[in-house]
Amino acid sequence: MFYYVKTTLADNNKLEKWDWLHLIPAFLTIINCLPFTTLPFDQKAAIAHEIVNVTENYRLHFSFVSFEFILFSRSVHLLLYSLFSIGYFYYHTKKTFVRFQTLPSNHSIIKRWILLLSGIQIVIAINSIGHMTTIYGLHFSIAGIPASSIFTEKYYFGICGGGFFMQNIFLFLFPKILYGNVSYTIEKGKDNIIDEIKSNLPKKIKEVSVADDIEKTLQIYLAKHPYVEKDFSLSQMSFDLKIPERFLSNYFNKELNITFSEWRKHLRIDHVCKMIEQGESKNLTIEAISANAGFASRSKFIDAFKERKGVTPSAFIKSKIN
Repeated sequence: MFYYVKTTLADNNKLEKWDWLHLIPAFLTIINCLPFTTLPFDQKAAIAHEIVNVTENYRLHFSFVSFEFILFSRSVHLLLYSLFSIGYFYYHTKKTFVRFQTLPSNHSIIKRWILLLSGIQIVIAINSIGHMTTIYGLHFSIAGIPASSIFTEKYYFGICGGGFFMQNIFLFLFPKILYGNVSYTIEKGKDNIIDEIKSNLPKKIKEVSVADDIEKTLQIYLAKHPYVEKDFSLSQMSFDLKIPERFLSNYFNKELNITFSEWRKHLRIDHVCKMIEQGESKNLTIEAISANAGFASRSKFIDAFKERKGVTPSAFIKSKIN
C-alpha cells in the first residue's frame, strides 16, 4: 500500500534504495514460514483441518517468532503503514506547495481517494488486532463493553470482508482513478457519478475532420498549460481530450511533421522563455525553472533549451536582463 501511495504521489515510479527496506518484514516472514510452505499439500491440508475444524488452536511452532506474533504483526503493520501513508501524503503535499507555490489540479481527487483507502485499511487493521486479542485470551474493555463482545468472529469477518468489498465499490466513485489516469483538466457540471464516468470515455470523432477538430481543441486545451506537468504524455492528453491516441499521433506525425515528444519539448521551452521575458522567473534557480516547466532534470532542461534556442538558459536570462 505504501508503494502504491508513494508512486502515485512521486514525480516518477522508480523506487529509491531506502524504499526496499520496507520489504524486510515480508522477507523475514517468508523465511520463518518456509518450513510450512514447503510441506506437501496433504500435510498442509491436515494441519489446516486440525486448526480450523478440530482444535481452533492457531499456535503453530515457527523457527524464529511465534505464529501469534506473525498474526499480530501483520495487522499492526497494516495499521502503521496506513497511518504512515496518510502522513506521507500530507508531507508530500507540503513539500510540493513549498517548491511550486501551488498544488496540481488533480490534488483533491488523489487526496479523497488516498484518505478513503487508508481509512478502510485502518478500520480493518483495528478490527483484526481486536479479534486476535480475544482469540489469545487478552481481556480488556472499551467503554465498559468487554472486547470479546465487540471483536467477535461474526463481526471480524463481516467488517474485514465488508471493508475489502466496499473498497472495490468505492473505486467506482473515483472514475479517474478507476481508469488509471487522473486528468489534469477538471470538468465541472457533472451532477452525478454516471455523468462523470461518461465524461471519461473517448468521444466518437470522424476521421475526415480530425486535423481541424484537433487543432481547435488543442488551442483551448493548451491555454491551461497541461504540458508543464512532469508526467504529461500522449495518453494523458488523449484521456483529457477524449480523442483516441492514434488520431493524436497521426496529427503530430503527418500534419505537424513532428513527434509528440519534440512538440511537448518545444511547448515547454517556449513557456520558459515567456516566463523569463515577463520576469516571472526572476527569483528562481535554473532547477526550479526546469521543474516548473515539467522537465525531469536540470541537465535535460539545459540540453533541450540549447537545442531549441542555441544558448543556455543562463545566457538567455542574462540577455533579457541586459
